[in-house]
Amino acid sequence: MSPRVAFADIDWQGRPVRIEHQWLRAEHSGEPLIVFLHEGLGSLAMWKDFPQRLCDAARCRGLVYSRPGYGRSTPRAAEEAWGLDFMHRQAHEVLPALFEALGVGRDGHRPWLFGHSDGASIALLYAARFTDRLAGAIVLAPHIMVEDLGVASIERARKAYAGTELRHKLARYHDDPDSAFYGWNDIWLHPPFKQWSIEDEITAIRCPVLAVQGLDDEYGTLAQIHGIVERVPQTETLELAGCGHSPHRDQSERLIAAVTDFIQRHPQGDFP
Repeated sequence: MSPRVAFADIDWQGRPVRIEHQWLRAEHSGEPLIVFLHEGLGSLAMWKDFPQRLCDAARCRGLVYSRPGYGRSTPRAAEEAWGLDFMHRQAHEVLPALFEALGVGRDGHRPWLFGHSDGASIALLYAARFTDRLAGAIVLAPHIMVEDLGVASIERARKAYAGTELRHKLARYHDDPDSAFYGWNDIWLHPPFKQWSIEDEITAIRCPVLAVQGLDDEYGTLAQIHGIVERVPQTETLELAGCGHSPHRDQSERLIAAVTDFIQRHPQGDFP
């Protein structure tokens, strides 16, 4: 039987926000905790069984959640446009509020963050701001700056949303697919966003980092994870051939093995 999906209430932007979440292996209270942060069009349900498979293999507990505007969490208000700092606000405001509501870290154990795409950037921003609160971060297809390749792919996604079955497919995973899609797509295609960068901020990260990039990723190149290594020297990398933007789908077994090994080699975070 699948673990139950629950809801937590937080206050964000001056209004109550409901966060859809799910605990995995919650009965194993002594195990490390991995928190999963989804991509720009993702949600709790869109991870499918990957978090459970990883947690079983690594002998970890898991916490999977949908950010505001996604999945069954509170949708983005019709008039709400995300700003250039939308990932910063998720890392610095929403995630700490969710941790407080759910008691994450209250037992003295630092969690791991496992982020994909926008979720990977949010993980890096959290690690840079709250330098002593994480055991480590695993980041898949992270963005530390904007590349023309990614913008072109996001432009194609906009056309697909308007002219194909993409909206119908996303509606299986989001109560309000327009909230999820346009919140992400509008800001990424906003011309000033081309100057967005977190390259300077991530130099503050102290915890272990595993950065993963597919060599066939249509949204980013190896410059992203190589840029992390330049600024966060304790970073380890995993470059995956035959892999696009979603290593947890394209190369799941290899990824699970690498993440399990990484966590087992850094049981307490091993801060430099």
